[in-house]
Amino acid sequence: MSKKKPPVPSFAVGIDTLLERPRAWLAGRRVGLLSHQAAVDATGATSAQRLHRELGAKLVALYGPEHGFLGQAGAGEATYTRRHPDWGIPVYSLYGACRKPTPEMLRGVEVVVCDLQDLGARCYTYLATLRNMLEAAAAAGVRVIVADRPIPLPQVVDGPELELAHLSFVGPAQLPMATGLTPAESARWLVQNAAIPVELQVAPMQGWARDGRRGCDWPEFIPPSPGIRTWEAGMSYLATVHAEALPALDCGRGTNLAFRTLGARWLRAEAFCAQMQRCGLAGVQFHPHRYVGGVAPYVGRELDGVRLVVTDPTRFQPVTTAVYMLHTLMRMYGAARVWRHAGVRPAWFDQLYGTCQVRQALLRGVPPAEIVASWQAGQQRYAATRRQALLY
Repeated sequence: MSKKKPPVPSFAVGIDTLLERPRAWLAGRRVGLLSHQAAVDATGATSAQRLHRELGAKLVALYGPEHGFLGQAGAGEATYTRRHPDWGIPVYSLYGACRKPTPEMLRGVEVVVCDLQDLGARCYTYLATLRNMLEAAAAAGVRVIVADRPIPLPQVVDGPELELAHLSFVGPAQLPMATGLTPAESARWLVQNAAIPVELQVAPMQGWARDGRRGCDWPEFIPPSPGIRTWEAGMSYLATVHAEALPALDCGRGTNLAFRTLGARWLRAEAFCAQMQRCGLAGVQFHPHRYVGGVAPYVGRELDGVRLVVTDPTRFQPVTTAVYMLHTLMRMYGAARVWRHAGVRPAWFDQLYGTCQVRQALLRGVPPAEIVASWQAGQQRYAATRRQALLY
């Protein structure tokens, strides 16, 4: 009696596509993997585990982005090259002494597989690490395969286009802040628009559409960084990340609602939420939320805050929402409360936004609708190049 075949999953990430269909892409090759423990398949196995089972000794090197291959380092914390404790192969750090693979790191590697759980956010550093790997592989004559996976806001393009003067590790290309690109689409865009002469192949997802859902048969979400603990945090990340530059504000780091809240000692949440609801922003609701801070300078201190709830991921504009929130805070409590505070980092704010224009416009009192309208020309230029990179 023949055994029944397991049902074909209705949704599969790129690592499944890579290993179940075009195996010839890897057969007999010495393979390196850029990934982390957040890159899991529908069974919860990591891409590293899948490749090690499939390739054995042909998996010769691992590469880890910010937060490390094991995903345990904090934001901005350097990681170090080490040996894998079970497999004995090198785990190279790409967020420490160097952020681009050296020729020595790629020596003997014929194919690099990239599988990172990204957010589709320009300032989330996995995009910069992907670009660095593409460039290093091109120089070394190494082929790259990007295994695709979902992002929280796949339909959303929002925010100013990066200005070349602000290129950095949180601004690696002339993209808007919310790119609306999956990891494989990002790689296609970079190759096409940053003129990277790498041999690129992509392993697409199966059964996925740009409707704001992760997909079917998804068992769990593994945090790709300590601050992105939930899928919802990935959605609201760009709406609150400016708090990294403005220590008068707290974005919930160190709590279970990181990047989903915005709080301050002087905030009165009921009145602030009422003002934000009047802005009529699509796809988001604002609710008062009192919580205890999880990181300095507010660790252990009670804060009044607002909790963002994304009600429609296809319409929510996180960067637009951030500008309206900052403008409302300044109007209600004064610019000094937001911008004249010990430890404020205006240059870091500009790097996150890829321009100084947003900060300067806010300080001049430019209405948020005008600030958002100023992004339209750049977004229109981007739309044409984005269409060429889309897979779904």
